[in-house]
This record gives sequence, C-alpha cells and structure tokens, in this order.
Amino acid sequence: MQLTPSLLPELISAISQVIDNNAEEVTLLDQAIGDGDHVINMQRGLQALNAQAAQLTELDWAAAWQKIGMTVMSTVGGASGSLYGTLFVSMSKAAREKTVDFSVFATAFGQGVESVKQRGKSDAGEKTMLDVLIPVANALTQAAADAVPLSEVFQTLPDVAIAGMESTRDMLATKGRASFLEERSRGCIDAGAKTAQLMICTIVALLAEQLKTE
Repeated sequence: MQLTPSLLPELISAISQVIDNNAEEVTLLDQAIGDGDHVINMQRGLQALNAQAAQLTELDWAAAWQKIGMTVMSTVGGASGSLYGTLFVSMSKAAREKTVDFSVFATAFGQGVESVKQRGKSDAGEKTMLDVLIPVANALTQAAADAVPLSEVFQTLPDVAIAGMESTRDMLATKGRASFLEERSRGCIDAGAKTAQLMICTIVALLAEQLKTE
C-alpha cells in the first residue's frame, strides 16, 4: 500500500467531521477537569488545515508533515497546539529524503511521539493524549518489525487507541489544570486522549477502506 499526500484533504475532512460530531461530549470532559476550550482549539487548527488541503497535496510527506506541524503550532491554542505541532515536525525530520512506506511511517510516528514526551515533559500514565499516542506508536513499531499485514494492523489499532483512551479514566492527572484537582481528577476520561483516539480511529478507518479498493 503506497499512499501519497493526495489523501490528506479527505483525511483532514474526516477528522474535522469526527471532532465536530463529538464536540459536545469532549467539551463536557474538558470542562470537568480542564479549561473547556480543547475542542474549540482543535477545530481552529483543523479549519486552517482544511484551507491548506490543496497545497498539501503538492508536497511529499516530509514537507506536508512540516507544514501541518507549523500550521497546528500557530493556530491551535493551549498545550495541544505545541504538542501536535511537535509531533508532525518531528515526523517530518524522520521522513526526509525517504520513501514513506509502513515501516518508515512507524519509525517516524514513534520518533514524533518521543518528541511529544520531551516537549510536554510527560509520559504514559499521567492522563494525557500520550496515553493513546504511546501505545499506538508501540503497536505500529511492533507490527512493522513483525511485518504484520496492513489489514491486520487496521483491525487491531483502533482497539489499542480505545484502550489507551479508556485507561485515563481512573488515572490521577499530573499535568495541566487537571493536576490541581488531585484525586478529584479520577473518574473522568482525559479530553486530549479522547480526541487523539477519535482521530486515530478515523484515520485507520479511512485507510482500511483505501486498502480494500487496491
């Protein structure tokens, strides 16, 4: 399966739709233990990416991820903009002058997640988006190493993302505004983990459909 950035407009549109469709639920999660503006910030960034979608198709993956990262950094407020921007810029660096196949993507995504950990001074188990991104990155790395067929990867990866998101429910928040709630932060899913899960599941579903047509 060889994908090009020509798929990005469809991916961005699908992600925008799933965030819009779940906006009320995610905002309630964010209002419970956060600032309540996570969805608005995400939507602002996605609107900017939608406006650039045609330009992105003219680039290779490394340049496209760089442009996405810089756009997200400049348009998405809060920690999410900095962290997702870091993710894509790091992926861009890892993919420069390479043909992006599944193995290269898995490596690039893994390096991107490591950069997010460093930027946010955070790790798994702290009730953040990393509780989704880290297990997904690990699953991709393992699947690439084991040469798992993409059809199988697309079947199992959503479960990994969902499990990561659900794991945040009983965690104690140690980052951001939620950390001030201490024990009261338990019992609620992290909004950033929820949107990360929604986006990953949406991307996987779209790519799985693409694979079926090949």
